[in-house]
Amino acid sequence: MIQDIAPDHLHNTYIRRVPQENEPVLLFDGDGKLCVSIRDGRISFTTGREIPFHDAVYLFSVNETGYFLSLSQAAASPPGFEFKTIRELRDLGQGKELFAAFTAYHLWRWYTDNRYCGRCGSANAFHSTERAMQCSRCGHVVYPRIDPAVIVGVVKGDCLLITRYRTGYAHNALVAGFTEIGETLEQTVQREVMEETGISVKNIRYYKSQPWGMAQDLLAGFFCDADGDGEIHMDQNELKYAEWVRREKILLQPNDLSLTNDMMKYFKGTDPDTVPFPAVCPGDSSYPSMRPVSWFHPAAEQMDDR
Repeated sequence: MIQDIAPDHLHNTYIRRVPQENEPVLLFDGDGKLCVSIRDGRISFTTGREIPFHDAVYLFSVNETGYFLSLSQAAASPPGFEFKTIRELRDLGQGKELFAAFTAYHLWRWYTDNRYCGRCGSANAFHSTERAMQCSRCGHVVYPRIDPAVIVGVVKGDCLLITRYRTGYAHNALVAGFTEIGETLEQTVQREVMEETGISVKNIRYYKSQPWGMAQDLLAGFFCDADGDGEIHMDQNELKYAEWVRREKILLQPNDLSLTNDMMKYFKGTDPDTVPFPAVCPGDSSYPSMRPVSWFHPAAEQMDDR
């Protein structure tokens, strides 16, 4: 997944310091496009050599290298660089630089959206000791926005519920959605599956999580079982495709960046004789009623690989 950059490591503790001339100073335009150079799938960012950095704010470090954000709105790219959307970079880049781009975009959105106080309208300023913006007049403090959301692998027999969005990302996906006020993550799973596909679920079990800076999300992945006959009643405003797909026929996304793809890949590659997925599909006359299963937690076998 995108955050799997080992042996490199992200250090996200906020510190106040200025960039060195050779450290990345990320430059966005008014539409959120990032100024980059891409060669052989590797992303390079502007540094203090290419752009002024007098107004740059520290974002994070990868290993010993600090990453900074220029708060100036770019009018043009320096020679050898061009502006790319984060979605374009998702298809073009890889490695720690792509993760840095996603994470920087998350913070760029937050800094851009919080220049002024939401209470009194006065200008915000950097907090003196932490990653926060504080109103220069009323003192109101705001912290980076992180939206909780779920990715759901709905299982029935030897099939996984595969979806495709009506707009946006064109490849196979799973049911997904944001947590609403007053909900637990498990309740979000139940509601989103019902809203998008009309299917009731049971045996909800946690899988993994992922930061997803493209949408300012923290994604929590869950598997669950269809409760009932698994008949799909698709929300056509949200989805253009929703079908039960056998594990061997699941088409994965074109890269290994997302939690969604990781979950599809996991289900596709599991041995039905060693994990609790019955080896039949909806529509098979031999399909048994689902019973509660003892789901092994993947942390022991897989989290060390992240």
